[in-house]
Amino acid sequence: MSQQDYNVTIRKITRFLSVASLALLVSACASQVANVPKAGLNGNGGYGSYGGANGVAGPVTPGTTRDFSVNVGNQVLFPTSQTTLTDQARQTLQKQARWLNQYPNFTITIEGHADERGTREYNLGLGAKRAQSIKGYLVQSGVRSARLRTISYGKERPVSICDNISCWSKNRRGVTLLNRRS
Repeated sequence: MSQQDYNVTIRKITRFLSVASLALLVSACASQVANVPKAGLNGNGGYGSYGGANGVAGPVTPGTTRDFSVNVGNQVLFPTSQTTLTDQARQTLQKQARWLNQYPNFTITIEGHADERGTREYNLGLGAKRAQSIKGYLVQSGVRSARLRTISYGKERPVSICDNISCWSKNRRGVTLLNRRS
C-alpha cells in the first residue's frame, strides 16, 4: 500500500468514526417516551397529572411551578419584528390565565426576548413591547395587574444560537416566570 493510499484510507476511517460518533451522540440525546399521557388540559378542564420536561414522566403536584411549566406552558413565540399574539400564543396565555387565577399565591415576571438581528436598543424595545402584549392579554383574562411585572432582555439571553431562522424563531419569545408571594 502506497503512502497516498494509506492517507486516503486513514481519512475515510476518521470520517466514518466522526459520523458514527455524531450519530451515537444524537441518539443518546434524543429521548422517546412511550405510553406517557400527554400534558395539558384534559377534557374536564383540569390539568394532567403526568408529564415532564425532556420526556421525563412523573407526578406533577397541582399548583407548583412544575405544574405550570409542564401542564400549561410558560413560553409564547412571536413572528419576526412583531408584538401581536398569534392564535397559538393566545391559547397558551388563556391556559396561563386560568391557572394563575386558580393559584393566586404567585406573582409573575414576564420576560420579553428578541432574536439577535437588529441593534441592542431596538431589541430591548421590542422585548418590552412583547412582554407588555402578554401582560395585557393576561390582565384582560382576569389576572390582577398588581401581580404582573415585565422585563425586557432584548437579544441578550438567547435560548438558541446560530445564524438562521431555526434559532431566530426560538429566540423571539415571551416567558412567564412564577414567583411565590412571601
